[in-house]
Amino acid sequence: MNHSFLGVLRLLDARPSRTQREMARELGMSLGKANYLLRALLGKGFVKVQNFRQSSNRRGYAYLLTPEGVTAKAELTRQFLSRKIEEYDALRLEIERLRAESERAATSR
Repeated sequence: MNHSFLGVLRLLDARPSRTQREMARELGMSLGKANYLLRALLGKGFVKVQNFRQSSNRRGYAYLLTPEGVTAKAELTRQFLSRKIEEYDALRLEIERLRAESERAATSR
């Protein structure tokens, strides 16, 4: 699973009544991709659908995280943070290297 799945899980955890269209807009993706991701999460058993009525003539859905979904969200968050920490450390080292190189170049003039 990747960052897109984590984004959907985070949004649904925060507000289960969010529509697929809202998810797509908030995550900056197409409605089709949001639908694909949601169906994959439903298929894995990480999300379940609950019907509710938004008004007297329109049906709405709530997408609820299952216990497996909560566990998956926690693991994806851990993996994401680990990746970002590695990227941060690599970037920090590159900045230090460039700074030292720049200082050497400035003093050798």
